[in-house]
Amino acid sequence: MSTTKEKLALLGGPKAIQTDPGDIFEWPIITEEDEAACLECLRAGKMSGWDITTQFEREFADWHNMKYALGHNTGTAALQAAMWACGVGAGDEIICPSITYWASALPAFSLRATVNFADIDPDTLTIDPNDIEHRINERTKAIIVVHYCGYPCDMDPIMEIAERYGLKVIEDASHAHGGHYKGRLIGTIGHVTAMSCMSGKALPIGEGGMLMTNDQEIYQRAVAWGHYARHEEIKDNPQLAPFVGVPFGGVKHRMNQLSSAVGRVQLRHYAERLEQIQKAMNYFWDQLEDVPGIKAHRPPKDSGSDNGGWYAARGLYRPEELDGLPISRFIEALQAEGVGTSAGTNFPLHLHPVFTKLDIYDEGKPTRISTIPEGIRQPEGSLPVSESIHERTMSIPWFKHYRPEIIDEYAWAYRKVAQNAAALL
Repeated sequence: MSTTKEKLALLGGPKAIQTDPGDIFEWPIITEEDEAACLECLRAGKMSGWDITTQFEREFADWHNMKYALGHNTGTAALQAAMWACGVGAGDEIICPSITYWASALPAFSLRATVNFADIDPDTLTIDPNDIEHRINERTKAIIVVHYCGYPCDMDPIMEIAERYGLKVIEDASHAHGGHYKGRLIGTIGHVTAMSCMSGKALPIGEGGMLMTNDQEIYQRAVAWGHYARHEEIKDNPQLAPFVGVPFGGVKHRMNQLSSAVGRVQLRHYAERLEQIQKAMNYFWDQLEDVPGIKAHRPPKDSGSDNGGWYAARGLYRPEELDGLPISRFIEALQAEGVGTSAGTNFPLHLHPVFTKLDIYDEGKPTRISTIPEGIRQPEGSLPVSESIHERTMSIPWFKHYRPEIIDEYAWAYRKVAQNAAALL
């Protein structure tokens, strides 16, 4: 990697990225082993069964040293089931970060509950533990924590708040398969975890989701909600047993067994693939530790925490260290160097019209406040970090293999643009 100051490609200089990256960004990794597992399922006519899924569930639970795992057709379905299993219903509230994918929060509407959005920490991009407690009221049932872009939430203070108020904590681990918080696997700390395993995620199985818990009641309620064909598993629960045979939620959450078959193979190889991702991503950021204007979105070294699969990896931008250079100009220069990148994160959900205006059930007022007498109003300006974070974050390359000679070129692109910030003003 060059360390000399070179003219930016945007201003007529040579591009930093000169080497064909090959398959360093390709994902998922599908081999003959995955194909053979699918063919075996197809030829046996087992696409809609659940025997392969239950094997996948057991292996997934064992990986996390958890008692129960329940496969779902999507991560969204797993999140909805987790909410209902935790007692979220009509007139209730959940607390959820505003910066996340919509599935972390929106299933509450289908349960006739609503969302009280919390702000995020500007460095972790996860829910700010200091912005939770004042949002709790008599209707609050659960706190949704999202290990956003792979970064583990600060779980200890959140679990303490939840215990003090008798609330459930639902971990959305969709971005962070295999990550750790203070030495503990992400997904093993809250009362229940739900996660997506769609084909773009770090643990890709095609399309599907997983729910995990150590709580038998939560597990059985999730089975009752959307897994009618497995109601044998709830017959010992006196509250659920009288209603077996029909899904309580009127939904069908069964995982397609082609996804289960792929999932078993992907899980078998995930540790070694994750090790490559971790090594590559940390190597990238290690090259940039002294560069002004950009900061790694990863936990401190030796903290016992790490970034899981680095899904949707982000970098933190500090314009004040580059004389106020707008992120849009920094991104423009990076793109000219050959880096595929963009500014920002997910759009703040508390400002999206689905959460501010849409009357889903034709009740004469926005669904978000239809069951809350005094309403929940979070207008522009109410969550300042969430609303400004697009100016202070950017996507970064998601390397799937540790190939220093290629990674060095991408790291040099970031360093080069930062070094030439004055020329961009």
